[in-house]
Amino acid sequence: MKTRGAIIRQAPGTYEVADLDLDEPRRGEITVRMVAAGLCHSDDHIASGDHAVGSYPICGGHEGAGVVVAVGPETHGWAEGDHVVFSFLAACGRCRWCAQGLQNLCDRGAAIMGGTRPDDPTSFRLSLDGVDVAQTCGLSTFSEYTTVSTDSAVKVDPELPLEVLCLLGCGVGTGWGAAVNSAEVYPGHTVIIQGIGGIGINAVQGAAHAGAARIIAVDPVEFKRDSALAFGATHAVAGMDEATELARSFTNGQGADSAIVTVGVTTGEHIAQAFSAIRKAGTCVVTGLGSMTDVGIPISPMELTLYQKRLQGSLYGSCAPTADIPWMIELYRAGKLKLDELITRTYTLDEVNQGFVDMREGRNLRGVIRF
Repeated sequence: MKTRGAIIRQAPGTYEVADLDLDEPRRGEITVRMVAAGLCHSDDHIASGDHAVGSYPICGGHEGAGVVVAVGPETHGWAEGDHVVFSFLAACGRCRWCAQGLQNLCDRGAAIMGGTRPDDPTSFRLSLDGVDVAQTCGLSTFSEYTTVSTDSAVKVDPELPLEVLCLLGCGVGTGWGAAVNSAEVYPGHTVIIQGIGGIGINAVQGAAHAGAARIIAVDPVEFKRDSALAFGATHAVAGMDEATELARSFTNGQGADSAIVTVGVTTGEHIAQAFSAIRKAGTCVVTGLGSMTDVGIPISPMELTLYQKRLQGSLYGSCAPTADIPWMIELYRAGKLKLDELITRTYTLDEVNQGFVDMREGRNLRGVIRF
């Protein structure tokens, strides 16, 4: 079938909406009519060239939700009309990591930026004038229709709005889980969250619901600081120096129990600032991304050892999509997880580049493409 999708022909570059050919689903696959797609900074990293991909052109988007319109042969348990939220990390359910409950580290993640099917690097589902088009994370949610593996889809209640549930497949889980799972925030903790975008705002929510007594949001943009206070932060400041001194003033000079780095373009210096802000035996969680070629974090090995600090990477907030997406939906139903309020503005597919401009200029918590 034909579909319209936003592609990157080369990096650095900008998204271009093109008429694409989409293959029918094969065994273990479904074709989905997209309803909504979140505009995540990772897709902008692809356009800037910070994240290398397996091949170009590539159709963007990895956060989205839609309705199943076709089911591949021998694909049991799925039907036309099913409502689904995508997880940008596929979960096979069979590898060592899935068996241990670490679905976010599933072996299928090794092919996440290849743009092809994880079991066959020559197998594509999109094409443009006979040329193969890669799919971001095997999904390409910046397309009106897409064919994906069922390992990347989670069924949801058709009564719920896909326009907001689309955020659960990346931004919400990444931020929420960074606080709840990776930082292991406990009641009474003091937490610093560095960067209040689509990830950081959900780290604020996660820290608040985990019972943190003090949540210090850090962002140079006033709109984002004000938003953080509305989502549960107790304090909001413009820079890390002020946040660090504030945390120490609350903790008899010890520092924050944890600091979570969710800066849109993360550098080693950002991580070092967060690391310096935590107490002995504290945790610095890094979920922000930067250039793949940047190497080095300027922290003291002696401080790491003698203060027994923990530097913790966090992929998708250490969430297991098949378990945690339904869990977050129940929190949303109960009014304990804000989703509607995260969406600052919606865009058409043709406005995708404007959405990323607004993101970079600090105007949005989350922009969403509505199809």
